[in-house]
Amino acid sequence: MIVQVNNLPEFRKKALQWAASFDTLCYLDSNGFNDPYSKFDTLIAAGSRAELTANAGDAFDRLDEFRKNNPGWMTGFLGYDLKNEIEALTSANPDGLKFSDLYFFVPEHLILIKGDKAEIISDHPNQVVKAINEQALVRSAQQSVINLKPRFSRQEYIDTVNSIKEHITRGDIYVTNFCQEFFAEDVVIEPLEIFTKLNEVSPNPFSTFFKWNGNYILGASPERFLAKRGSKLISQPIKGTAKRLDDTKADEQAKQILRNHPKELQENVMVVDLVRNDLTRSAKPGTVKTEELFGIYSFKQVHQMISTVVCEIEDNLSNVQAIKNTFPMGSMTGAPKVSCMQLMEQYERSKRGVYSGAIGYFNPDDDFDFNVVIRSLLYNSSNKYLSFHAGGAITYHAIAENEYEECLLKATAVMEVLGGTRVL
Repeated sequence: MIVQVNNLPEFRKKALQWAASFDTLCYLDSNGFNDPYSKFDTLIAAGSRAELTANAGDAFDRLDEFRKNNPGWMTGFLGYDLKNEIEALTSANPDGLKFSDLYFFVPEHLILIKGDKAEIISDHPNQVVKAINEQALVRSAQQSVINLKPRFSRQEYIDTVNSIKEHITRGDIYVTNFCQEFFAEDVVIEPLEIFTKLNEVSPNPFSTFFKWNGNYILGASPERFLAKRGSKLISQPIKGTAKRLDDTKADEQAKQILRNHPKELQENVMVVDLVRNDLTRSAKPGTVKTEELFGIYSFKQVHQMISTVVCEIEDNLSNVQAIKNTFPMGSMTGAPKVSCMQLMEQYERSKRGVYSGAIGYFNPDDDFDFNVVIRSLLYNSSNKYLSFHAGGAITYHAIAENEYEECLLKATAVMEVLGGTRVL
C-alpha cells in the first residue's frame, strides 16, 4: 500500500513514535542526503515475525541460514567482536552493555518513505496508517545532566597513542583505529527523545534508532560500510576529519586544509588499499576499483574525507559471505588488519561490541546496505548502563594531543543531547 504524505516531517515523527511502542524496532534515516546508492529516504521496521540472536562462533553461518529461510525484508546488526569468528582473535575487555554479537529480525510492519510517498508493507496496512495518523506527538522533559566517566584520562590516552606509534615506527602496523569508551552507570534516559534530539543536532545519512529486548542503539553515523546493488558491491570508508566553522570563508578553508593534509590523506589512502584488498575476496577478478578518492563531504559538526571503492560480486557468493569477507570494516581496524585488531585489544580498555560494527538491512531484491556504527549512543535499560565510544586513526604523523581533541569533537553531538553532559 502506498500513501501520499502531505506533511513529511510530521508523518516521519509520528511513524517513529508509533513504531517505538513495539519491543523491536529499526529506524534508518538518510536525513535528506543525496546518495546515488540509497533506495529510500527512511525505513521503519517494527515488530518481529522471526528473529536471530547469535554470538561469535557460528554467527555468520546461522545468519546465512536465517537469510535463506527469510528472503524478504530483514534488519539487524553485526557487532565488532564477530572478528573472533573470522580470525584467531579474542575480546576480554570490560563490557557493561552485555549485547549479543549479532541480532536480526523479520519485521511485522515495514514503512519505506521516499519523496512524498510512504509504502506500507504489512498484513494490515490501513490499520498502520490509521495508528500513525492518530499519534499525538509527545516531547519529554529536558534530560538531566549525565556525568560520563572515561576509560582513559587525557594523559593516559596521550601516553597510549605514543605507545601505539612506537609499533608503527617498528613496522608492526601502518595505521590503526584506537578507541576509547565514555560511560555512565545507574542512569535512566528516554531513548526516543534523545534520538530525536540527536537527529536534529547531528543529522547524518546513516542515522539509526534500533531497539530490541530493552536495549537501544541511537546512531548518527555518516559512514557506509558495505552495500550491494545488483551485482555491485560498494564500500565508502571515512578517514579524515575537520571541524566545521561558523565563518563561511574559514569553513571553506578548513575543507581545503583537510583535502591537502598529509596525515589525513595518508590515513585515507591506507584504508582504501585495505578495503580494495578486502573486496578482492568477494570480487570477480579485475573488477575492484576506486570510484572516488579523497571526496570531501560536509556534515553539521564536521567535514569528512570519504572514498568509494566498488567491485562486481563473484557469482554464487551469498550476501552474508560477502559481508563476512570484509568485516570488520577497514576504517575501524587499520592495516595490517589482524595485527591492528590484536594490538587494539591490548591497548583499549573496553569491549567495542556494537560500536565499530554495522547496522542495516537485506531486502527482497537480494540487495543490502549496512552502515558503520560510530557517533552512536548505546544503552541497556535493564542494567541502566550508558555508553559511547570515540576513536581516531593513529599514523606515524599523528599528534597524540590532537587525536584526543578529535575524539571529543566526534562526541560533541552526543554530549549535547545528554543534557550538556560532563566528562569526569
